[in-house]
Formats: sequence, C-alpha cells, structure tokens
Amino acid sequence: MTNQVNSPAGQRPGSDAPGSGGTSGADGAEGDAKTELGGGKEVRRLDRVIIRFAGDSGDGMQLTGDRFTSETASFGNDLSTLPNFPAEIRAPAGTLPGVSSFQLHFADHDILTPGDAPNVLVAMNPAALKANIADVPRGAEIIVNTDEFTKRAMAKVGYPASPLEDGSLDNYNVHQVPLTTLTVEALKDFDVGRKDAGRSKNMFALGLLSWMYNRPTEQTEHFLRTKFAKKPQVAQANIAAFRAGWNFGETTEDFAVSYEVAPAKTAFPPGTYRNISGNLALSYGLVAASQQADLPLFLGSYPITPASDVLHELSRHKNFGVRTFQAEDEIAGIGAALGAAFGGALGVTTTSGPGVALKSETIGLAVSLELPLLVVDIQRGGPSTGLPTKTEQADLLQAMYGRNGEAPVPIVAAATPADCFDAALEAARIALTYRTPVFLLSDGYLANGSEPWRIPEVGDLPDLRVHFAKEPNHKLEDGTEAFWPYKRDPQTLARPWAVPGTPGLEHRVGGIEKQDGTGNISYDPANHDLMVRTRQAKVDGVDVPDVEVDDPRGAAKVLVLGWGSTYGPITAAVRRLRRGGQQIAQAHLRHLNPMPGNLGAVLRSYDKVVIPEMNLGQLATLVRAKYLVDAHSYTQVNGMPFKAEQLATALKEATND
Repeated sequence: MTNQVNSPAGQRPGSDAPGSGGTSGADGAEGDAKTELGGGKEVRRLDRVIIRFAGDSGDGMQLTGDRFTSETASFGNDLSTLPNFPAEIRAPAGTLPGVSSFQLHFADHDILTPGDAPNVLVAMNPAALKANIADVPRGAEIIVNTDEFTKRAMAKVGYPASPLEDGSLDNYNVHQVPLTTLTVEALKDFDVGRKDAGRSKNMFALGLLSWMYNRPTEQTEHFLRTKFAKKPQVAQANIAAFRAGWNFGETTEDFAVSYEVAPAKTAFPPGTYRNISGNLALSYGLVAASQQADLPLFLGSYPITPASDVLHELSRHKNFGVRTFQAEDEIAGIGAALGAAFGGALGVTTTSGPGVALKSETIGLAVSLELPLLVVDIQRGGPSTGLPTKTEQADLLQAMYGRNGEAPVPIVAAATPADCFDAALEAARIALTYRTPVFLLSDGYLANGSEPWRIPEVGDLPDLRVHFAKEPNHKLEDGTEAFWPYKRDPQTLARPWAVPGTPGLEHRVGGIEKQDGTGNISYDPANHDLMVRTRQAKVDGVDVPDVEVDDPRGAAKVLVLGWGSTYGPITAAVRRLRRGGQQIAQAHLRHLNPMPGNLGAVLRSYDKVVIPEMNLGQLATLVRAKYLVDAHSYTQVNGMPFKAEQLATALKEATND
C-alpha cells in the first residue's frame, strides 16, 4: 500500500519501518517463529513472501495469480502484483515467447513493489522453468509439473537433458509434482475427458499454494461457482481440483512445512479496503469525477492494450450515466469524446502510445476549442507497435509536445495502482476548472498490477461541479448584450462553457484561430500572438500543490526525483539505503505540466539530483532545460519495472560520489 497522509504520491505514515523493501535478501522470507500443527506438520511464520506462477499463456496463470491475490487481500495482507504475459492471443505452446507469469508479493507490513525475486516459483512446463529460473535465488522453492517434462517439450526450449535430473537445480528446494496426473485422478468421477480435466491443473496448483500459505478458500470456491454458473459440472470439477491440491499439500510428505504471513494490521489506517488494479481504480475515479461534477461521463475509445480494460469496465456503469462508444479507430474515438465535451459531458478517451499519435490533431483541436477533455494514456513499450503487454513510461515528451503549433496541455501521472483513482479525479478537476484537455498518464505496470485500496468516503471527494453559461456575458458599445465564447475568467483564464441549444448563446467552434473574446475567425498576427500566449498562461497558471520532499534528517545531499510508476521501486530502494545509514532524499511528481512552483528551489538545494525513469531520460531532459540543474538519469527500457535492489545499488553509488 502507498497511501500516506500529506504525500504527493500517496505514501502512508511510517512507511520507512525496518523490514520493508522489495527483493530477496531484504525481501527474503525468513521465519521468526515456529509452531506445530496437529498431524506433525510444521508451520513457519514469515513476514513476507514472493510467489511467481508461470506456464503457457493457456495454462491460466493470470487467473491463478488473481485468485491467490484475492484470497490474500481478504486475509488482510498488504500486497503488490506483477502480471507478465505475451502480446499474442495464444503464443506457440511450450515456447519461451509463450510463457505467461504472475508474481505476487504479500506481507504483514507495508510494502511497495511486487518484489525482485520469487521465494517460490511454480513452473507448469520446461519453458516456464527456463524463462524464470534466472530470477530465482538460491534456496528458493520450485514446484514443477513433472508431467510436462517430456523430451519433446524440453528440446523445444533447448534443454539437452532434464534439469530435474542433471543437478542444475541442486541449489534449490525442488518439489516434483505430477500436477496433470493428480488433477485427472481427482476428476475421474466427473464427466469430463482427460484433456479437459488436465486444464484444471492450475486450480490444483492454486489449492496446493493456498494450503502452503494458509490462504482462505471460500472466495475462490464462490468465484468458481459464479464463473461457471451455467456449467455446474465444470464448476464442480474446478472446485474438486482446487480441493485436491489443498489436500495433497496436507497429506504428502514432500511438503513438510506450511507458512503463515500474518495480516498487515499496522500497515493500514482504519477503513474499508479492497484489492484493486490500476485500470479498475482509474475507471472508478472517472465515474466518481463525473458524479462529483454532476456531468454525464462519455468515453470514446478504440480498443488497445493495455487500456482496453477501462472501456470494458466503464461499459458496465450505465446506471451512473456513463456512455461508452467503441469507435472504429482512434481518431473517431477522440472526436466523439470532444463532441461530447462540446455538448456538456465529461469527455474521456483512453489509449496507449500509438493511439496518442493518431489522436494528436484532435488534442490540438481541443486546445483551440478550450474544452475539458481527459486523454488517458496507459503507456507501453514502443516505438510503433512495440511491446503491447510490457511497461514503459516513454510517452512523456509526446504528451508534452506531440502536437503541431503551440498546444500546451496539463499532464498528471499516477504513482501506484490505487493512486490511479485520485489521479483521475485530479485530472478531471484541472480539465473542468481550466477548460482544457488534460493528459492522464498511467502505464502497463500500474494498469495490470494491484494493491489494497482504501475506499474513500463520498463526502471526502472534491466538489467538481461546474457552472454552464446561461446568459449573455458582454455588453457591446451600443448597449446590446452578447455572448462572447472566449471571454475569460480573470483567475483561471478559462472561457465560458455554453451547452449547444442554450437560447442566445450560439457560437462558432473550429480549429481555425479565434479572435479574443468574440470567437470569430481571425488571421490577425497580433491576435494570434495574444491567443497563443493566453493559452500557455492558462496552463502555466494551473493550481498545482508544491512538491513535498521526504528528507527525514534534512541532511541529505542527493535527491531522487521520480514520476509515475517508479514510485514503488524508488521508495523501496531509498528505504534500504536509509537502513544502511545512507542520507538520501526523495520527491515524486504527480504534476508534470505545469510542474510544482517550488520544484526549482528544491532541486537547487541538493548537490546531486538523480532521476530514474523507464525511458531514456525524458523527465531529466525537461528538468535540465527548465531549471538548468545537472540532473543525472538512471534509465531502463526492458519492458519491466525497476527492481528495488538494482535502484538501491545505483543510488548508493550516487551518494558515495
């Protein structure tokens, strides 16, 4: 969890407590007490565990990980997840490109990342083992499905001999389990074929891991009954496989130890919590924004990974006045959203980097029209089609400058999956208050990852209500009253928002330059200069809170500056360095345009500024240009989030220079 009071990125008080972090070593699952269960099985208590499920993209690893996560959330642990899957709908079975995995880090205290290295790897086939073994530390537990370790399957991924027999896994605690065979045997009394029965092996594995870590089981059984309500035989078969996995762990001698990770009672402020992914939190934030603004929500979108889930979710909420339009292409999607904004709705369009490129002309049109519009960019690896299912944060400069002409747009970035809710509300506040399109940046790591989220009280949400123009707002020289669509609020520089059809408020819109005040078409050079500078001044004047610096002793000489999803890894790395006696400060940006008013003074108060980014240094480029500060980049573009240990090493070197 990362919900701290008075923090720009939503940290939680006390988040620097010892024992926090994100990898093996500091993230290791070392027990601090042991007890005995009846029957002689040992129970070892741990403070944290990192589990990775891995198999073919058709093996149900995402579903398995999601169910284990739900069980863990209901138990009360803090958690963070990292789904990782191929872009193909069904990659070639048994190949390395076809491996899908789901990593879950859960603990009895506040954590920030999915962890660097798994304490437990569940490998459903040789490809899953080979693709993930490099991440598994010595002494970790590996559960392998021996039924899939055939000569053909091993040869397909380059194993000349079985890794289960050649000694290459001697440094690990390997459990060889014939998952497919055991599942088929458990379902022999059901009217399902061997092939169909074998498909339930992921539920057997889930049951086994649920026993190993004393997870609740009621929710999973309820989920299966609901999911297969129209196929009760299939539901019962999956439940039987799940229970068989639990019973196997209980009775087999190969698993002599089970583990307990206590609920994270001290990590959460009082409240009602649920597990939530970034895309779901963002969807809820958009619905909440429309309710707080008392406006209908319109989403114009074209499906694109990893943003499609927002379209799917919002389509379920017609009861909140939400209308969703799955357009024929990206341009039509944003065009419809901008049209809805002209008509008085909260217009939203969702996409990823390639879609932003296609939407750029209409974003420029929205800048010219000065209408509220939310452009949600769930970033992924690029360029072009790039890495559709992998994460990156390389669209910052595109969001900042990716339009023709001078077309400034405010930019807001979410820091954690749960923070996507608050970021959506903040983006809506800016768009509605200042009558401007706003970029809301998330990424694949946040979109698909999950963590506990404290459900807010409705009374605590911001009031976003707007006042539409209802009557003329300008008196001409002859005393006649008229409506000037570009007459501005002196504080915000926002123009009035007049809903079409309001008597007497007819006005022209379009992409050609407008005359100040009247909104008439104008080619006058002086007027164009005035309008360009006014639109820039409006964005520059957006009310943005000061950036807050986490520097407990005020003695640090190095500041780590981050934005977006780097928050978790950066904070975990900073915690490690502080536990080791290092003095280091941290700040995280939610607002990237305009940047906080005190940022320049903050940056100049430190001897060195380090900016970790999942790009080639885009924020560092902006910081160096705007503040003339010699910011140092630490970058990564491998489609995966930073590891805490990796960042800790880099930052330690920076503090020692």
